[in-house]
Amino acid sequence: MAQIKGQAGKNLSQELANYLDANQGNISSEGLLKITNQYLSGGDKLGATGGSISNGIYKRFGEFDQINGKIEVVTTGLWSGDTGSLTSYYTSSAQSEASLNYYVNVYDKDPATDTSAAVQYAIAYGQKNASGSVSLTISDDSTLATKATYAQYRSILLDQNDDKFTFYSSSASGTHDSDDIYVINVARARYKEKMDAGNWSLVLSGSNGISTLIDDSGKKFSDTVGKAGRVFNVGSGSLNLGTENEATINTLNSSNGEGLGLFYPDQGLIILNPVAIHDLVGNSIDSGSVKGASIYSGNEREGRNHFLLHNMIDGGNDFQARRTENVSTSHYFVRATNREYNFSNNPTFTTGSDGSFTESTFERDPRTFITTIGLINDANETIAVAKTSQPIPKSFDKEVLIKVKLDF
Repeated sequence: MAQIKGQAGKNLSQELANYLDANQGNISSEGLLKITNQYLSGGDKLGATGGSISNGIYKRFGEFDQINGKIEVVTTGLWSGDTGSLTSYYTSSAQSEASLNYYVNVYDKDPATDTSAAVQYAIAYGQKNASGSVSLTISDDSTLATKATYAQYRSILLDQNDDKFTFYSSSASGTHDSDDIYVINVARARYKEKMDAGNWSLVLSGSNGISTLIDDSGKKFSDTVGKAGRVFNVGSGSLNLGTENEATINTLNSSNGEGLGLFYPDQGLIILNPVAIHDLVGNSIDSGSVKGASIYSGNEREGRNHFLLHNMIDGGNDFQARRTENVSTSHYFVRATNREYNFSNNPTFTTGSDGSFTESTFERDPRTFITTIGLINDANETIAVAKTSQPIPKSFDKEVLIKVKLDF
């Protein structure tokens, strides 16, 4: 808020008029700056930034003040609250009996007693020929849920002419077609863009003991791209977290030679081979009930095979996973040079009708504080506001550089 008053103001007006006459209306910003700056005192000068005059409370960003379209990879814990480890597994008694034939939702907290409980993933069982469903001979109302589940995930993940899920095999053929699958479908809100390949582990507990499942992306044994994006094999091993060693894959198959499963990080899906899983881990330790919901009463057991996997996960008590996102960022460098923003438009900065400074020392040695940065578009619309953590002092002997980062 530099002021030119009295005779100096008259002299400036006259010199500007003479400049216009001498150049017959052809003027330049550099010429105006040179003349005006002769009449400003206290080091308060008008300057050119990015080819435009900088004055007042607004300043246009220069060519090198903006970095747009930068992509940053952000990795966080997969589960609610950005946690990387899930150790509590609850189902809900409110889930309908009809939907339980297809899948079971798994929560991080008991939804019956905690309103903050959120679905972390769902477990399903699919069988190509409807085995595992309540048969039509038992119930005319059966929907053959396992057949529908198998067909659903086949259409999502496999090519059009591929009618079976194919897992790794230690046999000479190298592959094994499976008629049934276990599905761990991570909630969309949990994995957002994609799961972090090579950074998840699932502990299963059964009658044979405990086994830890991971994917083989760390060693790039099988990085293929299909209809559903990247696909990795699931194996038994260890992530070796906290060490300098890469992940260890003990085996990709069970003792029967069949592969353990497939991992689709871009879909948030883990597809397991039930035969191989049970051969590796054994039978799940079934107490007859699961936290929050009773299961296996009467003929329902035939249609609830996915609870066998749920019991294995619950017994293992450790599902670690992370997600990764590509976040677009823009960086704006807000520069306040030593000659800028040393005066304030706050009414308390001046006093009286003549606009005298409240503090006389402000005329040659002003003091201001930067507390807020506003980003404004060409239509003078505020699109973002940033607050500094504490007021930043500004004067003729101080320059300030503030970086504003926008993620979207």
